[in-house]
Amino acid sequence: MNAIVIQQPGGAEVLQLQQLPKPSPAAHEVVIKVHAAGINRPDVMMRQGKYAGSGDVSGMVPGLELAGTIEASGAAVTRWHLGDAVCALLPAGAYAEFAVVDARHCLPVPAGMSMTEAAALPETVFTVWHNVFQRGGLQAGETLLVHGGSSGIGTTAIQLAKALGSRVAITAGDEAKCEACQQLGADWAINYKAKDFEEVLSAEGVDVVLDMIGGEYTAKNLRLLKDDGRLVFINAMQGAAAEFNALDIMRRRLHITGSTLRPRSADFKSALAAEVEKHVWPLLAAGKFRPVIYKTFPLSEAVAAHQLMESSAHIGKIVLNIND
Repeated sequence: MNAIVIQQPGGAEVLQLQQLPKPSPAAHEVVIKVHAAGINRPDVMMRQGKYAGSGDVSGMVPGLELAGTIEASGAAVTRWHLGDAVCALLPAGAYAEFAVVDARHCLPVPAGMSMTEAAALPETVFTVWHNVFQRGGLQAGETLLVHGGSSGIGTTAIQLAKALGSRVAITAGDEAKCEACQQLGADWAINYKAKDFEEVLSAEGVDVVLDMIGGEYTAKNLRLLKDDGRLVFINAMQGAAAEFNALDIMRRRLHITGSTLRPRSADFKSALAAEVEKHVWPLLAAGKFRPVIYKTFPLSEAVAAHQLMESSAHIGKIVLNIND
């Protein structure tokens, strides 16, 4: 089968198209004929050898999410059958014509949704559901601040928070991105290159912050939080170190948390998949949420797809189309 392989940690050019053996499933696994694979920021970090728990990435096939059809099932798999259309979360391996996945980490492709759209769901939706709603505890009527609002994570967080009755503020790097976020439902869209988000939101305050920036944003995020507010980290693109006033955290009962999805156990991901299917899949069926697809590339152009991701010029998701 054709697959994209990381030759060694480095720039996008280390991604090479190679021929690999078609995988076989263990008892609890399925083999999926991949129709599309989502590109995510952790893919870039994994390629660079910087993603949590990635280890030595030389020879690895990247890709954390996909959509396709069941090609084969292990002996213990009961839910899925040959030809079923599914999307799935996996620790690596999506940039290939076939991929092996824990059967519990698959969900049905929502009715009326293309494989390209379905491939943009698992990593992003699992991340947002766990961090915004489980760890962050966002409730209807509360205000969520999302940094990187025009990213795949951001466009997902906006739509899910609005669908479940919350207000949303976002930051993004230009007016076009801000306008796109407003069209998705954002109540405040702040161009961080033109305005200070803390100044804009200081009178309102926020209940939950989903932050992928870190660095100097940390103190501002904490000052913006209302009493009992929650700051949730999913990345720290501007640096992991930050200073804050511990006494202020205590006085206002603030919570600081965060997570990375890939290193979590298979059982954790299975439970998370069940929660996502229960709470998010009905929103997809009702048309209250749909992934935003910015651009697609063939598998052979994975280098260009990663270069686009690193440019941050996109709005929404970048997807590789495979086996079309």
